[in-house]
Amino acid sequence: MEPTMRGPGPHGPRGPVAQRWLARASLISAAAAVLVLGVFAGVKAFGLLGVGLAGLAITAAAVWWVVSRRGVLRFLALVLALAAPIWVLVEYARAQLIWVAVLSGALWAVAAGTGRASLAARSAPAQMPERPAPRPRRPVLIMNPRSGGGKVRRFELREQAQALGAEVVLLEWREETDVAALARKCAAEGADLLGVAGGDGTQALVADVAAALDLPFLVIPAGTRNHFALDLGLDRDDPSKALEALHDGVELRVDLGRAGGRPFVNNVSFGAYAEVVQSPSYRDGKTRTTLQLLPDLLVGHQGARLTAHAGESEFDGPQALLVSNNPYGSHDIAGLGRRTRIDGGVLGCVGVRVTSAAQAAGLLRGGRAAGLSRAVAPTVVVEADQESIPVGLDGEAVRLRTPVRCEVRPGALRVVVPRRRPGAYRELPPLDWRRIGRLGFARRRAAADGGHEGGHNGSP
Repeated sequence: MEPTMRGPGPHGPRGPVAQRWLARASLISAAAAVLVLGVFAGVKAFGLLGVGLAGLAITAAAVWWVVSRRGVLRFLALVLALAAPIWVLVEYARAQLIWVAVLSGALWAVAAGTGRASLAARSAPAQMPERPAPRPRRPVLIMNPRSGGGKVRRFELREQAQALGAEVVLLEWREETDVAALARKCAAEGADLLGVAGGDGTQALVADVAAALDLPFLVIPAGTRNHFALDLGLDRDDPSKALEALHDGVELRVDLGRAGGRPFVNNVSFGAYAEVVQSPSYRDGKTRTTLQLLPDLLVGHQGARLTAHAGESEFDGPQALLVSNNPYGSHDIAGLGRRTRIDGGVLGCVGVRVTSAAQAAGLLRGGRAAGLSRAVAPTVVVEADQESIPVGLDGEAVRLRTPVRCEVRPGALRVVVPRRRPGAYRELPPLDWRRIGRLGFARRRAAADGGHEGGHNGSP
């Protein structure tokens, strides 16, 4: 019998009793937060609540102006963003109720944490199935010594891989090397496993060759971000641990994306973010470059006007568009987080269109934001009013001819990972106080019922 990855049971890592008590703790903490304000602040609580909400709204609007304006307006917005919270604290101090606000805020934090924990226990997704990976006879690993600030040399990846019997090919001049052609050459010479120590862009090129030849593929997170390795549960702090898969590995079947005929393992971005990636300074300072260019891209955007079709969903004129190999979490609007699974056989599509400070602030709500659109489909077609557009392909700056067809190849890639690794990701669900209430007040039989709140199909 082939072992599979042990996922959470029908109730996740916690039993129904623990779920019920977590929900009750959340409700009690929320009630206590309100009572603290009512008992110690009295009628002042209503006025101070208004002060707090006003301060939050002013801060959100000011932050939007900070990222969307330049010069004096940006400076004034920054001052306002700092002054609004100070004003709120001063008003609470004048009422001698700072300790009340702090205590109430702490209770709300406890309520939110225990509430999410109770819901997460019920909504935990199954992990990706795995099967034993045969030990390769002639593994070939392509390593980019310049990637990730020199992780290949710093972690002695070449030496450790060779000690395990792997052949190592170094990319000394990556810009002049056809990585895909090199991978095909290695396979033609007898490699029965292909691997990459480098960034996600290089990973995608070799992964595409491995998928076409049905060869196992080894990911060594030696890049800067290593999003693909993150979603596979690999240790990004020590890329050498990925080499354990050569002698004690398991195999995962994951999806592979293509955009305009080019492979990607994470995502392909269009619009504002893609134009930031095109900047020559982006590689040396991603955050600094983004802050410098984002105002001009969000306000009075001069780039191509985009339209996208994802199944039956249409995205009309988004300022930014992200198409991912399987969807990211519901609160992730820029592909900065993690994917729960990468074997669902679908693409995730997120479109952002912001026209006001209110919509910008609303993006913090994630999937419920007014300026945010989401869809899931096996194919996404992106059109534009220009013949070619800038695209960020796994963080690599390219230009593609329009329309750009993005598609997913379900289960195309045989990824070999170590048997022991940090683990898979489980997204925390959004707070839903009605669900928490039903769970907290549910009777024992209903709470024990296989994930159906208030149901009666379990045994008494």
